[in-house]
Amino acid sequence: MTQPSIKRVGVVVKPHQPDALETLCRLTEWLSARGIQLVGQAEIAHEEIAQRTGCAVEIATDEQLAPSVDLILVLGGDGTLLAAAREAAPRGIPILPINLGSLGFLTSFTLGELYPALEETIAGHLTASERVMLTASLIREGQVVESQLVLNEAVITKGALARMIEIELLIDEDFVCRYRADGVIVATPTGSTAYSLSAGGPIVHPAVESIILTPICPHTLSDRPLVVGDCCNVEMRLRGSAESVYLTLDGQKGVLMQSEDRVSIIRAKERLKLIQPHRKSYYEILRNKLKWGR
Repeated sequence: MTQPSIKRVGVVVKPHQPDALETLCRLTEWLSARGIQLVGQAEIAHEEIAQRTGCAVEIATDEQLAPSVDLILVLGGDGTLLAAAREAAPRGIPILPINLGSLGFLTSFTLGELYPALEETIAGHLTASERVMLTASLIREGQVVESQLVLNEAVITKGALARMIEIELLIDEDFVCRYRADGVIVATPTGSTAYSLSAGGPIVHPAVESIILTPICPHTLSDRPLVVGDCCNVEMRLRGSAESVYLTLDGQKGVLMQSEDRVSIIRAKERLKLIQPHRKSYYEILRNKLKWGR
C-alpha cells in the first residue's frame, strides 16, 4: 500500500461517542494537509460538526461509504468494526481500527496511536491481516429468507423465557448430533475470542482455517465445542418447538426462526482486510485483553 493509493479515507464512529466530533475535526485537518479527503458515515451529524468545530466533513450513507474510499477508519469498539466489515469486505477496502470501546479484541490500536498508525498505513508500512468471514443463510421451506456475511459468529439461541431448544447439526450433510441446549454458536477464528469464548469455546489463532461450534449451556455435559475445517458446510436444523428462537448475526441482527428452519453456514469468498500493529503480536493482544498473568 503506497501513499498515492490512498486519496479518500472513510470514518465510521461509535454512536454517542463524546470525543468523536473533536477527533473528526483534527482528522480532517491532518488528512487535508496530506491531500487526502475525509468522508464520514451518514450517522455523523454534518451540521453539528460544523457548529461545534467549524470543520466541514463530507458525508456518505453506509452503502455509499465503502465504494467511495480507499481506507476505512473505525473509531469505536468491536461492535462498530463488525458493522463496517460487512460493507468493506466485499469491496476489498482495508479497515484501520482504533479502540474507543472497553475491550476491543479487533480494535487493537489505541486513540493515542491514531496518527502514527495512519502515517504508517499511508506510507505502506503497515500490512492488513486477512480475516475469514462466513456466509450464514436462513432457509425456510426451501427458500433463503435471510443471508448475511459475519466476521465473528452466527448464533441460534432461545429468548429469555423460552424452553431449551433442539438443534440438529450436520457437517457436509453428515449427521453429527442433536443438541438440547440454550443455543449453538458457529464462530470464525476471529470470533473465537467473542461470544464463543464466554460460552467455553477455545481461542483459535486467526490464521487457523477453521470453524468453531460451541453449544450454549448444553443439557448433556459431554456436548463439547467442536472445531472443523472452514471448507466444511455447516448446517443446523431447528427441531421441535420454536417459541422465541432467534438467529443472531454478529450480535447485531436477530431473525425470528420457525420450527424446521435450516441455517447453512459456509466460508465466504470475501475476506476482511484488517490493519494490525506490527509491534504487537496476537499473543500480546491476548495477554493485555484477557489480563493473563495478572
